[in-house]
Amino acid sequence: MLRRTLLSAAALLTVAAAPALAQIRIAAVGPMTGEYASFGQQMKVGAEQAVADINKAGGLLGKTLILEVGDDACDPKQAVSVANQMAAKKVALVAGHYCSGSSIPASKVYGEEGILQISPASTNPVYTDKGGWNTFRVCGRDDEQGAVAGQYLAKNFKKEKIAILHDNTTYGKGLADETLKSLHAAGGKEALFTAYTPKEKDYSALVSRLKQAGVSVIYVGGYHTEAGLIIRQAKEQGMKATLVGGDALVTNEFWQIAGESGTGTLMTFSPDPRLNKAAADVVKSFKAKNIDPEGYVLYTYAAVQIWADAAKKIGSADPKKVAAALKASGNWPSVLGPMSFDKKGDPKGAGYVLYIWKNGAYAQM
Repeated sequence: MLRRTLLSAAALLTVAAAPALAQIRIAAVGPMTGEYASFGQQMKVGAEQAVADINKAGGLLGKTLILEVGDDACDPKQAVSVANQMAAKKVALVAGHYCSGSSIPASKVYGEEGILQISPASTNPVYTDKGGWNTFRVCGRDDEQGAVAGQYLAKNFKKEKIAILHDNTTYGKGLADETLKSLHAAGGKEALFTAYTPKEKDYSALVSRLKQAGVSVIYVGGYHTEAGLIIRQAKEQGMKATLVGGDALVTNEFWQIAGESGTGTLMTFSPDPRLNKAAADVVKSFKAKNIDPEGYVLYTYAAVQIWADAAKKIGSADPKKVAAALKASGNWPSVLGPMSFDKKGDPKGAGYVLYIWKNGAYAQM
């Protein structure tokens, strides 16, 4: 009887252990809570769909993908804490983070712990310029984005007074600096370059300063919450200003904050992946769930998709081997189109275009 009991216990242990042996853990990490949670949600649903599609097709290397979700709230200290948590869970890939200020410190932890990181959204050049073997992104960089914005401002608003604002974050200040550099290179100049305090609710003092300076174009290097408030309060004070921003405005939350005051707002972002033929089936899957794959949904999907294809090609999910494969080979198929990476981990040929907000939605110009 004792022998039968021991055999039964051993069998149960074997069954319990089997799923663990047949799993590969990956993670999506971003601001799941807090002011920028809408972007965290974009990343979460993108990663979930990618994992579901891979598992539905038979998994990866004979194993099932398991998705962990981490919340950094776009806070650098919390990002490092989450990075250590993911290291303890032995994830092979982190699709994240969103904020550059989180990606940069977290990438050091991932590099030391042997984890590959592919950011769908962190655009600050430092992330890959000073990154290690493990830092990749599927989005563009702020020096590319700022170049497009600065040139557009110089060409299309020659006779306007332009204010360039930033929130002093790694992302916001970095993007504002690059835009200012490009504006100057194109022969333009700013009437005002200044910082604002993020997470405030009342920007009337800032708006009064802009109004007094005769500003008619407001460029914001920062996030959608503050940008939406600034343009709304500017219009409430009677300003007939045009708001211009970066990729942090690619969420419907911007319109919820700005309302009709957001009409005519311009922003830089990569060509809309929802219109990409390679994304048609995936977009259809999202829409069947009443999900609009806006912003960084498809970018996160692509991060997981490309990683999985590389692992499949080399027959291993070992992070360092996958990283080497991503840089050695090119034209990885994805919902963003074929993608190749340079030696830093940046996508080759990433570009930015202008979008305009109207009627509660944004569209490529």
